[in-house]
Amino acid sequence: MEPEKPEAKFYLGFDFGTQSVKATVVDDSLSVVHETGVNFDKDLPEFRTNGGVNRDERNPKIVSAPPIMWVKAVDILLEKLRIEGVAMDQIAGISGAAQQHGTVYWRKGAGEMLRTLDPSRFLHDALAFAFSVPHSPVWMDSSTTDYCDKLENALGGAEELSKLSGSRAYERFSGSQIAKVFHTKRDPYNATERISLISSFACSIFLGDFAPIDYSDGSGMNLLDIRNKTWSLEALKAVTSGSEEDAGILAEKLGVPMPTETVVGPVSNYFVERFGFDPECKVVAFTGDNPSSFAGMCLGPHDIAVSLGTSDTVFLSLDTLPEERFTQGHILINPIASKTEFMALLCFKNGSLTRERIRMRAAEGSWDIFNQLLDSTPRGNFGNIGFFFDLQEIIPKIKAGDHCFNKENSRLPRFTSKEVEVRALIEGQFLAKRVYAERIGCKIKPETRILATGGASSNHIILQVLSDVFNAPVYIQKSVNAADLGACYRVKHALLLQSDPDNVASFGDIVGDKHGFVKLAEPSKDAAQIYDKMTERFALLEDIILQPGTK
Repeated sequence: MEPEKPEAKFYLGFDFGTQSVKATVVDDSLSVVHETGVNFDKDLPEFRTNGGVNRDERNPKIVSAPPIMWVKAVDILLEKLRIEGVAMDQIAGISGAAQQHGTVYWRKGAGEMLRTLDPSRFLHDALAFAFSVPHSPVWMDSSTTDYCDKLENALGGAEELSKLSGSRAYERFSGSQIAKVFHTKRDPYNATERISLISSFACSIFLGDFAPIDYSDGSGMNLLDIRNKTWSLEALKAVTSGSEEDAGILAEKLGVPMPTETVVGPVSNYFVERFGFDPECKVVAFTGDNPSSFAGMCLGPHDIAVSLGTSDTVFLSLDTLPEERFTQGHILINPIASKTEFMALLCFKNGSLTRERIRMRAAEGSWDIFNQLLDSTPRGNFGNIGFFFDLQEIIPKIKAGDHCFNKENSRLPRFTSKEVEVRALIEGQFLAKRVYAERIGCKIKPETRILATGGASSNHIILQVLSDVFNAPVYIQKSVNAADLGACYRVKHALLLQSDPDNVASFGDIVGDKHGFVKLAEPSKDAAQIYDKMTERFALLEDIILQPGTK
């Protein structure tokens, strides 16, 4: 009599980041039971990466990474999981996240290589010749400006492309990167069987076949019609030769996009034989790191996530698309409700480095003094409003420089005191986030929560200002690995949907309170009275700064 097979009750999530690939295992209650990782620079020195990427010495705008390095990292990572005692045969499902916008070019015959992997060989040996372009462009690449211009012009301008695809053309986005390969590496392009995003590339490894690009990561390419969730013929024509024939060939290379909740199939037999995975273990579509972090934070319909790092990022869910201002930010298909909803992503380049500059200038480099100055000034800062940019800002496009205004909306050469300057900086950064969140469709309601992450989320005084400006409580998350946690959560959600398609339980119902947020700030009673008016003034003053010739 055969021994009874152990019940599979773990979920495995991966995060293919810029500098490393990490793995997280959670149990059926979604509690983390194991974490491990592989650092590209340290653990794979033969690829000579710096920060996980290779930079072209002749053109610093060209930034790439070898996909075979990511494959070899999977070899190492799975060996680590096995050696560290993870019960591979009890893993019910796998999914993952990956750095967005990178593209991987599989050569003709690579699909057969994936389907016939030999369990006696390392992955990186078996797939050593699987790629037609040996160096994949990644999100840090900015060498495609001309192709961005061509794409926007072909679609009727930045606004029209944004309405179609969710974003205006960006150098790092896959559409312009594919255009560059098409026009400058035609032989490798013609030899390509499938073009993957890094997320669908990683998914393909575990599936043992080409995995589809999911809706959410696919909506960060400038090629997907986010309303119809199909490749846009006009966008495909614009990044190739302009002909329908070449557009059709590109569509075939991209494959049919699929909902992010899709269970794409069972894990490859390679992993069953080599690492002891259960043959019934399922693979759920991988997605981008931002959508997966969105899932990892389990954002509710009225929640707003604010990441306070080198760049500050805001993302939130949308049940409808905005009517205008599509070019200010990105709209992606919602990774946890990809058939009906969207998520907005706003990136502000001037984040922690700007906060650190003002800390050095006004607070002797001390966060304690900075906080004392911030806390010593009243909400509203006597009507003073500041704009501080160390670098040209993305939202909106404003050149580097500082702009100071008093309560009469008159310009000042600089603020009269250190404490006013400190509060003007922090209030100004959060007013900008509120202005653009509201413009893209955010509606702050009594049930709204601000979910703060990133380095500055440890500063309770700064978080109090964030709470007041948005007139909503602020929470922080205990875990910092939102992307791979999001992958684990999505596995459980997808498997439940597959087993019971009529189940009406939402992603939030399934995940429950496992995202581990702790409340750190409540809005002051007069917050709305002060900051509703101040938000209107901030928008008016920003328009003044944006006027041509204004200094």
